[in-house]
Amino acid sequence: MKNIVRVSSAVLTSTVLLWSQPAAPPERVRGYLTSDQTSSVVRIVPPAPTTGDARYQADMAIFRDTRSLEGSARWTLAQSDDTLSTIGLLRAFRCALGLTLTPDNAPALTALLQRANSDAGAAVNVLKVRYQHKRPFQVAEGDVCVSQRNKASLERSPDYASKHAGLGWETGLILAALVPEVASEVLARGRAFGQSRIVCGVHNTSAVEAGWMAAAAIFSMQASSPEFRKDFDAARTELSDLRVRTKSKLAGCRSEAEALSTNPY
Repeated sequence: MKNIVRVSSAVLTSTVLLWSQPAAPPERVRGYLTSDQTSSVVRIVPPAPTTGDARYQADMAIFRDTRSLEGSARWTLAQSDDTLSTIGLLRAFRCALGLTLTPDNAPALTALLQRANSDAGAAVNVLKVRYQHKRPFQVAEGDVCVSQRNKASLERSPDYASKHAGLGWETGLILAALVPEVASEVLARGRAFGQSRIVCGVHNTSAVEAGWMAAAAIFSMQASSPEFRKDFDAARTELSDLRVRTKSKLAGCRSEAEALSTNPY
């Protein structure tokens, strides 16, 4: 069993090295919603935990427990999920979709995700500014899966809510609606993308859950936007055509599935 885990981790590591790129901020484009709409998440998402309350204690317990994942295949996958670029988000969902998507072969989808994630990112930022909650590694000692330079950058950005979780879930909700045949696989990968921040030790569990909730609220609001619906329809046609034309088997998906086969906490 140990040999299987070792091989799976090695395969996953090689896949990450092949695909990985420096973490990048999301592309700055105009979203579909008004600032009043994105700011309304403060009425939907619960407040950040306070020191010593039950949620705070659960956050810190999970942070301590998940430090044991360092060096595992799940840790390696979490490192590859350390991206906010549209290219990185598309890469994260490739196995769930059974399709490699890029801005070149899916320009309509790329445009949709950039604008939609601009809204989700704005909503998350409202929560970050409001609560100024500390990240777990700022409260307790423990290794994280990002470089020291990235860690220093994260220290300047509040924990609650997680933008990675928010953008990953927004992307997952859109992709699941576009390709309902694989909705379960896509949403499971969207959840795992957010959980990667917990595995990495750079976000508390409550912050990841807040990111998911903010993204779900934003996605429901976007349905009222004529521009969103127009872009959504264009992306659906584009994806449908790509799925018909693409038959090749993707590499690295078995090792990813093995890494995600158990819940990390």
